[in-house]
Amino acid sequence: MQLSRFPSPFPAPLPAALVPDVSGIEAFNAAYATALATGAVFVSISRSGRHWAVKADTLTAPAHTVDERTAAALRDAVARLVRLHLAGPGSAAGPTYVVLYGVAGERRARALATAVHAALCRNPGPLLRLVSRPAFSSGSPSPL
Repeated sequence: MQLSRFPSPFPAPLPAALVPDVSGIEAFNAAYATALATGAVFVSISRSGRHWAVKADTLTAPAHTVDERTAAALRDAVARLVRLHLAGPGSAAGPTYVVLYGVAGERRARALATAVHAALCRNPGPLLRLVSRPAFSSGSPSPL
């Protein structure tokens, strides 16, 4: 797979339609290599059985840092998603990454990936609004 298949660099905020679907190791490696080569914050979705996963990290962007306020917002958002059963066991937010497992549907995964990417790019507002939205929390897959 060629690197040019994925946005280069990943713009911030990344539109949901541009979040790469990296189902399969080759697609993941290509998207990660693109983010690494451009120094961009990495974000992706992938299908796992009936559910989707969202993965994002800043390790591909060495000049990028995540401040404590943003890190706390990410941790709180992930905890809320797990508590509401909108993300599954194993979902986590660390100092440089976010991973969400068990997301129901590609549309919801893309909305979450876009919001997580914005948060990692120092704009936690979209993520906070998304996880607080009643329609999203009730199961509606409405995008941002």
